[in-house]
Amino acid sequence: MESNNLLMQIETAARREYLDNIRKMLEIGTDSRSTAELIQLAIAAPEEDEDDANERWHFVGLLQRRGNREVLDRSLALTRSSSIEERSLGIDILGQLGIPARTFPDECVTRLVELLEQEFDPLILRDICIALGHLKDPRSIEPQLKFCLHPDWEVRYGVVSGLSGRDDERAILGLIKLSTDVCPEVRNWATFGLGTLIEVDTPAIREALYQRFLLEDSQDEETAEIYDEALAGLANRQDDRILPRLIAQLMSDDVDTFAIQAAEAMADDRLYPALLHLQTWCDSTYLADALSACQPRSCHRSNPRSPSASAR
Repeated sequence: MESNNLLMQIETAARREYLDNIRKMLEIGTDSRSTAELIQLAIAAPEEDEDDANERWHFVGLLQRRGNREVLDRSLALTRSSSIEERSLGIDILGQLGIPARTFPDECVTRLVELLEQEFDPLILRDICIALGHLKDPRSIEPQLKFCLHPDWEVRYGVVSGLSGRDDERAILGLIKLSTDVCPEVRNWATFGLGTLIEVDTPAIREALYQRFLLEDSQDEETAEIYDEALAGLANRQDDRILPRLIAQLMSDDVDTFAIQAAEAMADDRLYPALLHLQTWCDSTYLADALSACQPRSCHRSNPRSPSASAR
């Protein structure tokens, strides 16, 4: 019953997203305002709180989806403005120009990489890296790596965003470095980028994730999510070094969704008794799938990707 309810929720969310996308496309097609007007509205939208930021991004989204040559040219012009707000707007538009089908990606990447060499404002540098992350062009990796040690954590966070989701070895090495950053927010997103956003499995990635698994405090509000992301990444790679601690966590009275999903990803029958114990009091919708994945087979099942071995 729970799994059926979850499926219905997912289907409902998918329908809502589909209808929302249709609404946005119709809105773009019927919006009679000029590109210049939309840009002025985006500039004028205050950014003092979340609602105001959403108002700004509403106009940014309209411009991105319009995605024609005029929007490109005006956005490029904005990046040359003396106003930080206008430069930021131009960068944001270029990062996803033409969505869902990108337009002028080469021009966007070329200008954004140029800006990395010219800008000094930390928030602008952050925005450039985030925009480059949307474009996923390999030419943008090396220029971003120069900022891995930037003194402002916002810039380093931007680099994490710009490098994540790429299988390129250079981007992965950058994320490994940033997964040890002094700032918990940067470590968190770098660990997520290594553990979940890519499927690449190497000894270096595993070791980076394992260090976070060992060193991050799972009970500390500031670092618990980093521990969870490391756990998820190692479970995705079926690294059985996490088993003793994962079993202890499943046997405790403090079990979160990450631990149950990690058990499912591990698909290891050594976790089955702990999951049975958990079933006596936990009603998580993920528990049934974890039990099914870890249920002992008639003969002993060895894990071909474990222990921490055969990492490619």
